[in-house]
Amino acid sequence: MTPKTILFGGSGFLGPSILERYPEVISVGRSPLPDYIKNKHVPIQDVGDLSALDNLEFDKVIFLIGNSEHHKINKHPTMGLDYNVMPLKKALYYFQNRDLKKLVCFSTVLVYDATKFTLPASESQPVNPYVNDYVFSKVMLEETAKFYSTKVPIITIRLTNIYGPTKLIRPDLITNLIQQALSPNETSVATTEVVRDFIFTYDAADAIVKLLDTDYTGTVNVGTGVGTSIADVVRIIENISGKKIKVRNEPPRGHLKYYSDISLLQRLTGWKPQYAIEEGIKTTYDRMKEWADECRWWENPEFGKTH
Repeated sequence: MTPKTILFGGSGFLGPSILERYPEVISVGRSPLPDYIKNKHVPIQDVGDLSALDNLEFDKVIFLIGNSEHHKINKHPTMGLDYNVMPLKKALYYFQNRDLKKLVCFSTVLVYDATKFTLPASESQPVNPYVNDYVFSKVMLEETAKFYSTKVPIITIRLTNIYGPTKLIRPDLITNLIQQALSPNETSVATTEVVRDFIFTYDAADAIVKLLDTDYTGTVNVGTGVGTSIADVVRIIENISGKKIKVRNEPPRGHLKYYSDISLLQRLTGWKPQYAIEEGIKTTYDRMKEWADECRWWENPEFGKTH
């Protein structure tokens, strides 16, 4: 990979994993980077004004600005559009006048119609934009990417369930459960009846960077291609942490069983995941245990509300 890649969203969840693994990538954003990230950072005030990039040499963009907190987005009339569509629209308006080799942006596998898709779910599966505000915003993101596709070479990544170490409070199931397990509070999960395709942030980072160097444009699944039950996730975290996880037996949300068809991704890049679910969870747990006294996630009023 050339050193001409910039990344928006370096203070978020996945961004730091990409920056840490690829120190030559330049961060762009309003917020400072986590203290353990040492990449170059270009501060901007708003994604609607990217004039700070006018004299910066780059030809690839990883655009991670967005919000995946479904429970909040689905309770707000415009939050999904405000966070997941408008920033990309503003950025692409600027990038249409730059000579880019590639821009990657991020949708979700939740756009696949749960009543119609077959497993493993390929990129050609039917999409249902009308499930909720979150899914609607991601489909609108994909349409925004299509609108600019004649001027900017864009890959839209349909990302599956992701997990990994972070100092943030996150809605992602595995990361959320690990934060709970590290807290002095009771640890619980809504249900163990569903199966998901869980990808570790380090693996996702490598797949994304490999996609930057392809000639492909369009949508592509990024996942492991393997379904793991939440029951297995709970068992792994209980074994690692020594803490019992209570199952609340609430009705499951979203797809009951899901895993991605990643054959397109593998044909394009030769990538394959390096972290089995046990190793990825153990790596996440060990690193977040080091941060627990500093972060004290459980003292935040938003902690533990998602799962």
